[in-house]
Amino acid sequence: MAKTANLYARIEPDVKEEAENILSTLGLTASNAINMFYKQIILQKGIPFEVKIPDYKVIDASLLSEEEMNAELEKGYEDLKKGKTKSIKETFDEIRKDCDL
Repeated sequence: MAKTANLYARIEPDVKEEAENILSTLGLTASNAINMFYKQIILQKGIPFEVKIPDYKVIDASLLSEEEMNAELEKGYEDLKKGKTKSIKETFDEIRKDCDL
């Protein structure tokens, strides 16, 4: 049996570049990462992570009661304290990407 096999896949160029930059920082090649992924598929007998639609929705602040608005602000404050925030640039970059702007 051959020691290696070829795999051909089409990937969006920006996704490929960003992922390969991260892999490089980790000291891995794309081939190493794909091999690891395939081994995990075998070990887990399926995709080695959850695949589902994220449970979030855009909130229209104008429709919230004062109590609901305060609850949302409290959630945001808790995220801020836990460091679960993004810069304005990151946020707008994601919005532009998601909306093809």
